[in-house]
Amino acid sequence: MTETITISAKIPKDVHGELVVRIPEGERSGFIRDAIVEKLQKTPRPDKILELEQRIERIEGDVSLIKSCLADLELLAYERGKVNPRVFCVDKIDRAIIDHLVHYKGATTSELAEALEINRWLVLNRLKRIQRRSERQLGKPVV
Repeated sequence: MTETITISAKIPKDVHGELVVRIPEGERSGFIRDAIVEKLQKTPRPDKILELEQRIERIEGDVSLIKSCLADLELLAYERGKVNPRVFCVDKIDRAIIDHLVHYKGATTSELAEALEINRWLVLNRLKRIQRRSERQLGKPVV
């Protein structure tokens, strides 16, 4: 055991009463010491938690950037059918629609229009165009 130091602590009178009743007089100091050590072992260090949170955020950002770049390069194939639906997109609006559908695993035209802040009919026409292009190239619609 390492060198020990003496500390004092104020505890409620009823807790002290329980301590007197349950723990013999010569063992109280050891009991309190063990309780403090046990509690400290269960409590993570705040600086370590903050450091881990920052690392996770940084990693998530990097993965998001990598996925976006791979999708732009058309190298990322989604598990469903191993086809990248972004291949059939013509512009930024099409990509936004496909990204929203993939992220939320589907949506209505009204939900898409509201989320992307564009006209519902524009969303519908874009979806039809993406569907026609995918049918021509794959033989089945992606959307």
